[in-house]
Formats: sequence, structure tokens, C-alpha cells
Amino acid sequence: MNYGISVIFRAIPLLMALFCFSYGLFIFDSGTETDRFVAGPVVFSLGMICIALFATAATIIRQIIHTYNSVVKYALPIVGYLSAVITVIGGLFLLTLPSDSSLFVVGHVICGVGFITACVATTATSSTRFTLIQINAKSEDPRIPKEAFTKGQAVTLISVSVIIAVITWVWAFKLLSQSGEHSQYFIAGHVMAGLACICTSLVALVATIVRQIRNTYSNFERNWWPGFVLFFGTLSIFWGLIIMGIENPLKSTTGYIMVGLGLVCYSISSKVILLAKIWKREFKLANRIPLIPIFTALACLFMSSYLFDIAEKSVFYFVPARVLAGLGGICFTLFSIVSILESGTSTK
Repeated sequence: MNYGISVIFRAIPLLMALFCFSYGLFIFDSGTETDRFVAGPVVFSLGMICIALFATAATIIRQIIHTYNSVVKYALPIVGYLSAVITVIGGLFLLTLPSDSSLFVVGHVICGVGFITACVATTATSSTRFTLIQINAKSEDPRIPKEAFTKGQAVTLISVSVIIAVITWVWAFKLLSQSGEHSQYFIAGHVMAGLACICTSLVALVATIVRQIRNTYSNFERNWWPGFVLFFGTLSIFWGLIIMGIENPLKSTTGYIMVGLGLVCYSISSKVILLAKIWKREFKLANRIPLIPIFTALACLFMSSYLFDIAEKSVFYFVPARVLAGLGGICFTLFSIVSILESGTSTK
């Protein structure tokens, strides 16, 4: 990877963040319909995930092009975690406002987005010693490198992502348990479940990175972690398809968002699959794996375009059409990350 390409790959997350921020504000400020006050803040919050993904991208790239230093080592993960904290605080603030079904849904969803951002920031932190993956993957020495994370540090990093995922799942099922009381619990609960699938998928990514840095990645994990992510992506998609069958359009349209969140899980799987395939062996199709997030991004955008047309006839499709466009931006950002990983681990 040369410097010019590295700039492009670092620019992609920032450009997608700019898209989410500007598009979210545009939606919010372009009318007085209630749906705009839902879609606008949610799409805006997705930009925070892109900021955390930028921190991950910059952390890895700077090590590859040998411009990594102590300041950047700490500053980039801090940027990711700060984005997460701001997002969660924003969501909690909306939940403290006078009771309103739209604010209830938006507040919970933004909190869930904040949890994803925190998991991505943990990925950035785990990647601070990324170059050891390159060394370990080519070495037959089974020992743990001295420069690797200590066992305590490794457990802490994986535990952080696990705890965040568990909190998201618990929150989701708590909302779902109250679905009979009001549709707002049904919508917020199902979207939170989709967000929990993404957080859980990121657990696999953090664990893969940490264990490869420590040179303790096993053959069992080579199949386990990619399958783990694909399971949760498939779970979110099929869960969403089931919800689409509900007759009430207020609830059924939530299924489209869950499908989009499942596609984000598939985008994350590309990173986990790549790291698994190149570990201690050569994989000739490694440079094809970055196509996975391209396909998922296109799938989100194609669904969004259809929903935009349907929304002209039914207002219930307004929010999922806009949110899917933002999720397409997230998937495209993940294309940047997996391309960086492919470049950094390539044996060419």
C-alpha cells in the first residue's frame, strides 16, 4: 500500500460520516412530518460509527506505511470511544424528553448505535499492534510475542465487546417483552435486536484480532468465528423477513431495517473471514473478499431505492428507506477496512 492509496482508504470512512451527518440533517430539516424526526437523527447517528471505523482504518494504515507513533496510538481509539459516549448520551437525552412514541424509538435506536460505535472503538484499540498479525501469520513459532497484548489485556478487550453485546441484547429483550403494551416497544425492541446482532458480530472481530496478535489463534477458530458472524447476520435477516409478514405496516416495515442490519453483519464477516483464511496459509482469493461489503452496500441501496418509491404511497416506508441508505454507507465504509486488512496481510 502506497501513501496515495492509504489516503483514499482513510478518506472513505470520513466521507461516509459526512454523508450520514449531512443527510441526517437534511432529512430532519426538510419538513415537519414526524417520520423526519425519526429518520433524521438515526441516520445522523450512523455517522458516529463511520468515525469509529475511521479510527480503526487509520490505526491499521499508519502501521502499514510506518507513520505510527505514540500520540496516534492513543488518540485514535479515544476518538472512537468519545464518539460512542457522545452517541449514547444523545440517545439517553432523547429518552428523558417528554413521553413521545417517536422520541422513544429514536432514543433507544441511537443508544444502540452508540453501543456499536463502542465495539468498533474496541476494534481500533485491538488493532494497535496489527503488525504482529503479519509476523505471526508467516511464522511457525508457536510462542506469544513479547510485544503482544498480555493475557489480561486480551481478556479485557474481548470482555468489553462481550459486555456491550450482552447489554444490547438484554435491553432488546426487555423492550420486546413489552411489545403488547405499545407499538413503540415492538419497533424499538426489534431494531435493538438487529443492533445487538452487529455488536455480537464485532465480538468475533475483536477476538480474532486479539488472538492472532497473541499468536494463540487455533484451527477451530478459523471456522468458528466466521460462522459465528454469519449466523447472527442470517438471524437478523430472517428475523426481519418474518416481521415483514405482519399485516400491520407500522410494525412490518421494521423488518426492512433488520434486514439492513443483517447485511452490515455480513460486511463485518468479510473482515473475520479474511483474517481466518490468511492465517498461517496462503489464500489466493483473498483480494476478492473485499467484494462482500460492496455487494451488501449495493443491496442496502437497492432496497432503499425501492422503498423510496413505495413511501410515496405509504408513509410507513419513509423511515426504513432513509435508514437503509445510511446502512449502505456503513457497508461501504467496511469495504475500506477489509481492503486495508487485505493489503496489510497480503503476501504479494
